[in-house]
Amino acid sequence: MAKVLVTGGSGYIGSHTLVSLIKAGYQVVSIDNFMNSKPEALEAVQRITGQKAINYNIDLCDTEKVGKVFEDHQDIDAIIHFAALKAVGESVEKPILYFKNNLNSLLNVMDEVHKYGINNVIFSSSCTVYGEASDLPVTEETEMKEAESPYGRTKQIGEYVLKDLSGIWGTNVVSLRYFNPGGAHPSGLMGEAPRVKALNLVPVITETAAGKREKCIVFGDDYDTRDGSCVRDYIHIMDLADAHTKAVQYLLERKNTDHYEVFNLGIGQGVTVLEAIKAFEKVSGQSLNYEIGARRPGDVISIYSDYDKAKRLLEWTPQYTIEDIMRSAWKWEQDRPY
Repeated sequence: MAKVLVTGGSGYIGSHTLVSLIKAGYQVVSIDNFMNSKPEALEAVQRITGQKAINYNIDLCDTEKVGKVFEDHQDIDAIIHFAALKAVGESVEKPILYFKNNLNSLLNVMDEVHKYGINNVIFSSSCTVYGEASDLPVTEETEMKEAESPYGRTKQIGEYVLKDLSGIWGTNVVSLRYFNPGGAHPSGLMGEAPRVKALNLVPVITETAAGKREKCIVFGDDYDTRDGSCVRDYIHIMDLADAHTKAVQYLLERKNTDHYEVFNLGIGQGVTVLEAIKAFEKVSGQSLNYEIGARRPGDVISIYSDYDKAKRLLEWTPQYTIEDIMRSAWKWEQDRPY
């Protein structure tokens, strides 16, 4: 049974990926200091899978404590590195915080990877690395343009660091550039539950519908899109989790042809913010209280994916639609235990 270390294991994507990994037969270890997540997510993992995930409550920027985890688990076969601050808007307000946290944590993990000869690393990257793409859909060969936010820049830098290190050390690295995760586990036991106020569109919509927010703000309706609102590629959280499990398997089975490879993960369809709201209204039967606001700094106008490479090499195909995302997210919001 291969052992996978998951940093940020209590986070939104990390916790759902723990479920996917455990169900696929992997042994898991988590690192999460609950900076923007909740320990209840790990309890939900146990309820869903019947297995308890070991978690180390440490800050990945603490070199000494990170080293102790790797000392305790010298048999790690692969690492999935999620742990990072991720809010585009907040990164514009607090760039130094984002650069320190996201880059130092990655460097500390990779220092231990080299020390213990761990050969397989999955990096949680983002479509933000493309900046304002000239051509859509974006492929893995699409040029990286200037990042629109410090968050996006940390992902660009992270990829460059990993590409350099993989070439020098021979470590196998896969960077997964995913688009806009949404939805929740079908059981309703696990979903998006950040400690700070949610900024992603899907939870903003469901929290507004549940009465936790007065209204939902659509940031701009004067973009050059079919209805004036920004276009995004929304991917169900369980499709995303499944892709990480398949990426681990891909590396462990030595199917990669280069030490550093990248994959886009999205459903390959652009959905506007207003279309996402309509999808929610359709599956929930509720009218959402929303209003049009000013454009938000750091937002790109349109981006959506071509995921053919992941389909061919990882044998991954998304199973859920935008309506499925909204349906599961609404179930989570109505029944959420934490």
